[in-house]
Formats: sequence, structure tokens, C-alpha cells
Amino acid sequence: MNGRAALAEGDGLHDSACAVPRLASLTRGELLSMRAAGLDVLEFQRVLAKGGLNIVGELLRGADGFVEYDHYPEDDVFDADSGAQYYYHAHRGLHGEHGHFHTFLRARGMPAGVSLSDMPHAEPWPEGNDALCHLISISMDAYGAPIGLFAPNRWVTGDTWYPADEVVRMLDCFRIDHANPSWPVNRWLGAMFLLYRPHIIELLHARDRKIALWREKHPREDVLEDRELEILAHLPISIAATMSELDMALAVATR
Repeated sequence: MNGRAALAEGDGLHDSACAVPRLASLTRGELLSMRAAGLDVLEFQRVLAKGGLNIVGELLRGADGFVEYDHYPEDDVFDADSGAQYYYHAHRGLHGEHGHFHTFLRARGMPAGVSLSDMPHAEPWPEGNDALCHLISISMDAYGAPIGLFAPNRWVTGDTWYPADEVVRMLDCFRIDHANPSWPVNRWLGAMFLLYRPHIIELLHARDRKIALWREKHPREDVLEDRELEILAHLPISIAATMSELDMALAVATR
């Protein structure tokens, strides 16, 4: 039995589950901002449902079927001013998902002074004006509702690798300020970044902890290209549960 096969579940290497952030530790202002974003998320879902649509169905309208790995829309969604980009597709993902969004920020939209990871890597990363950072993935169920957030390894999306603290600096830069292919979906994604900001931050740091732990066990490998390491951190979500937690946290918030 080789060393990798001998690793047991629960050793920290194969468990990608992430801790849920404590909303009670946030300020009242932060909680109110999250709750306002949650109301926006629910509103965008409501107006689509009123027309018999949902977040995923809106993106797939007019598509000739739904093919694994294909991007929807075909050429991605990109905001030339903010540098934000996303697409929806399906492949191996979280349990119970129909597909997921991949969200990115390109170099033109990144804050000044962001620093690349200094991690050794054999595979070249996009650089200069072509640099792009994967922010977070959002898993969706067959009914077009969000069910989870996750952070994939670099080989999954072919992006440029930045430490978690630098990616956190980029989160507020993600915005799609146009109506193509769908104004409600574009606005919904932006609101999800605000509603789940503490969760995304925790996921990004859990991602880096997983990479560090894997490197300790496999020091001679390019960990970011290891096909055995696909989802680095994940967290199930429920909009209704999160809104309820926010209301409870706000009821006792004192600062």
C-alpha cells in the first residue's frame, strides 16, 4: 500500500468540509448589509419564478440541451469595466447539484498591489493583463436554487493563484453592471457575494490550509495540479436558513 492510499478519511487531507462562520461575531452594520443582500437575492428569485423561470433556467434559455463541461453562456459573461467574469456549467461537483457557477476577476479589475502566491509551480499561470483569479463557485440544484459554495483547485479553472487574503481583497470588485444575458442573474450573483461574504472568506482560508497540509504530505508535487485534489473546501448553504440566522443575530447584536 502506498503512502497516499494509507491516508484515512478524517486526516484533514480528504475532508473538504468548511466551518460555518459565526454570525454573532459580526457587527450590526455587517449583519444589516448581509440581510439587505439576502432580500435582493430573494427578490431576483421571486421575479424570475413569477415568469416560470429560475436562476439556472434563465441562463439556459435558448440552449440546445445542457452538455457537461460546456459553458453557459458559450462565451461566458464578462464586464469590461469591472473585469468580473462568470459562467455556469456541470461536471463533478457537490452532492445533489445540477451544476455550478465559476466566478472570476481579471487583472483590469484587481485592486492595486495584489500579490501572486509564491508557491512553486510547474504549470505556467496566466500573467500580466491575462491574469485572472477564481473567486468562488456556487452550486445549484435541479430547481435553480443555490445549495453550496466551494473553492476548487487551480487545475480545475486554469487561473492565476493568489493567497486567500489577496482574493478577499478582490471580492468587492466582482460586479456585472449590464443586462447580458440576464439582468436578474447578474444582480443575483453580486448579491450572493454580499450575503455570503463571511462564508466565502472562511472558504478561501480553508482552501489555503488544505493546500498547505497537502504540500506537507507531498512536498515533491505541484499540488495545484494534483488531479486527486479537486475541491479544496466546500460549505452547504440555504438562503432561508441564512436569513433566519441573520435575523437571530440581529436580535441580539449590540454593536
